[in-house]
Amino acid sequence: MTKIDILKAMIARDQTNALAWFLLGLEYAERGKRNEALHAFTQALTHGDEEIRQKIVNERSQVLEETPLKKAIEDTDFFLAYESIPTLVTEGSSASVEEKGEDQEVSPVYLSDIGGMDAVKKAIQNKIIQPFQTMGHSGIFRKKGGGSSVLLYGPPGCGKSLFAKAIAGECQARFLHLPITESLSPYQGVNDAHIKELFDSAREQMPALLFFDELDALSNNRGKSSSLMLRRVIDQILWEIDQIKANADKILIVGATSMPWDVDPSCQRPGRFDKMIFVSPPDKEAREAIFRSKLAGRPSEPLDFSQLAAWTNLYSASDIEYVVELATEQVLHDILTKGIERPIQMSDLRESIAATRSTTIEWLRTMKSYIKYANEDGLYDDVECYLRRQKRL
Repeated sequence: MTKIDILKAMIARDQTNALAWFLLGLEYAERGKRNEALHAFTQALTHGDEEIRQKIVNERSQVLEETPLKKAIEDTDFFLAYESIPTLVTEGSSASVEEKGEDQEVSPVYLSDIGGMDAVKKAIQNKIIQPFQTMGHSGIFRKKGGGSSVLLYGPPGCGKSLFAKAIAGECQARFLHLPITESLSPYQGVNDAHIKELFDSAREQMPALLFFDELDALSNNRGKSSSLMLRRVIDQILWEIDQIKANADKILIVGATSMPWDVDPSCQRPGRFDKMIFVSPPDKEAREAIFRSKLAGRPSEPLDFSQLAAWTNLYSASDIEYVVELATEQVLHDILTKGIERPIQMSDLRESIAATRSTTIEWLRTMKSYIKYANEDGLYDDVECYLRRQKRL
């Protein structure tokens, strides 16, 4: 049994055991489960005496030791330092998964699980899902051969990885992830075998989706690296992709990058990442869904999710997750210092939004400058149309 299991068993025998609640809160805090820690500390304060309260205040339970709230107060550039897993999943969807062991099957993600983002969904349907599903049933696609490929690009934290998983779900394909930066080892033979195994695994499990994250890292290493071994590895990846197209393997190739201007043109030749889809910052409907998802299960007063979405224009999914964490930590701070239990309120979220800003703005402004001089072939027309609608840019 784990420490948490033992403490839960103690609490089950005596719901008023303040010390057990306190220790349980410490365990949850150490594992980064802030919502559970908040509940446990609240129970400890409810059932404990002044000594327990002082323990919580003095110990700080490691929850407030290095929190985003502390960074927001002490570091004026805090918004550049954080990055978390983007989540656009709507409340109660099949993609809302708990922590799972490596051997457990993860529930598939579908486009319907993602709130809003209709323009992105439509582009994905037209450019990759429909052609892939038609493959093998139409003579045109059989002659054309090979799997579909697409490059998802946009600001960091806006759900490119999640959309890749949704594509796999819609196509009933096995999702295989290859982080480029983790795969470029300088040791001879290590990566060659790993890459070959990955592509062989995809062929054995067709239909499959191979997801290449941080594709710009591949291009940069190809162009700048003086290591013959690294160039060999990158060339092998591109060769394997070409083989999939040539042999009509039913494999999807999806790449993602937040720096499309750094992607080598050779990666976008026909059969490689020759289709591009702009994954914009979440629209209003998506932001509302993210707030609902991130606040689900946390004690809160009735919240105006539409208003929260209106206050966070251009915020990424990661930005919104950060706002919710700030608000939660403010509540926890009040419980620890004042001993008053209260839910998350609109005022907490409003103050957290005021203490942050969108991390997508810098990317969008960089892209605006780039396409002004480098969009002759119309690759970035979707971004250009999006930027015209954003008055604050």
